[in-house]
Amino acid sequence: MAKTLVLSIALFLAACSQPEDPPPLVPETAAKATKTAPAAPAPTEPRHRVVIAADPWCPHNCEAGSEHEGYMIDIAREAFGLAGIDVEYVNMSWARALQQARDGYIDAVVGALPGDAPDFVFPDAATGYSTIALYTHPDNNWQYAGVDSLSQSKLLAINGYAYSPELDNYIEKYQDDPERVWVLSGPAPLSRAIELLHQQRSDVFPEDRYVMQWQLEQENNTESLRMAAVIHESPIYVAFSPVGRDSAQLAALLSEGARALQSSGRVAEILTRYGLSWSD
Repeated sequence: MAKTLVLSIALFLAACSQPEDPPPLVPETAAKATKTAPAAPAPTEPRHRVVIAADPWCPHNCEAGSEHEGYMIDIAREAFGLAGIDVEYVNMSWARALQQARDGYIDAVVGALPGDAPDFVFPDAATGYSTIALYTHPDNNWQYAGVDSLSQSKLLAINGYAYSPELDNYIEKYQDDPERVWVLSGPAPLSRAIELLHQQRSDVFPEDRYVMQWQLEQENNTESLRMAAVIHESPIYVAFSPVGRDSAQLAALLSEGARALQSSGRVAEILTRYGLSWSD
């Protein structure tokens, strides 16, 4: 488990490739629900449940149903609980979660950077923070000097992820060139990316540094990869469906509840469960 993680902003600062995604890793009942009717109710119906989805990205959001589902999920559960709303959290690939939210079958995704889902409804306050770094095999001495320095490297990326504006543009430009960009899909892309770096079948992989630290500590192998550079820092959010009729209301309720938890000291207690703290 991560021992320390010090974030540089306050919690509530405003503001070759596999072509097919596998079926979502969700309970059978939840999977059936997404095939029948969108999650958003009619405006006159009282809201009792919010469905939030993503692939595991621990410690921000982890395995659904586990003892530690991620600090962002814990905050969302308690924040919505103050309004009498239950949270159902399910795991599926990130690309599928984005699509199901856009189609109105789930209410929100968790762990979103603004670049991930620019069409979504974002709360006015973040519930997390991400620092994106580039990783290589420990024997690789490559140095990052902007995206042009990637021209002789094979870059791994996860389908649907945003990393930084500059790197996202690079991935979009070369995503059909497997010698430059290899896009990973599926339920466990992080583990696959780490394996490919270990095997030296790829050269560079961008990932949130705290997610990578968490994953490597679970594997008892913290020295197995080299962090070559930090390239981007950003708040992260629970972002709501662009077609949800009450998405703006849900976003406001989350912000209101989360601020109450912050003021009461409950957020600090939640973060302690993950070995984290919000401090300078």
